[in-house]
Amino acid sequence: MISTNRLDLLPLRPEHAAEMAEVLSDPALHAFIGGAPLEPQALRARYERLTAGSPDPAQHWLNWVIHLRGENRLVGTVQATIADEVAEISWVVGTPWQGRGIAGEAARGLVSWLGTQPVHTVVAHIHPEHHASAAVAASAGLTATDELHDGEVRWQRQL
Repeated sequence: MISTNRLDLLPLRPEHAAEMAEVLSDPALHAFIGGAPLEPQALRARYERLTAGSPDPAQHWLNWVIHLRGENRLVGTVQATIADEVAEISWVVGTPWQGRGIAGEAARGLVSWLGTQPVHTVVAHIHPEHHASAAVAASAGLTATDELHDGEVRWQRQL
């Protein structure tokens, strides 16, 4: 578990799927990343695959749900895929909890924790028009680069 002022980042479990399906149910959350909200059963199957770990032994999948202590509920997720001492991170916070600094706090907590791991670079890929996500990356100390990957800007931070 990773804790911040308001949040606990809890290791993802398949049992989180029912609550998280509701949290992630807004189709607007997929505007920049594609796809559509998953039903609880499909999300549970996805969480089972994620918690089983990467089939590539050189790659580690780390996934957490964001627990907002003051409301005693899950409000989003953060993840890190680590390979060759580089962590690629991402985050999503349910629409009702956006605009409250939760994603930034969770991302900063994750990046801080990654600083205690064998990681030297943190990377995020962000759609150039997704200004809220760019603000989250900046708040976690990542800086935009000139590099594009599948139409997304590579943000990074050396630890």
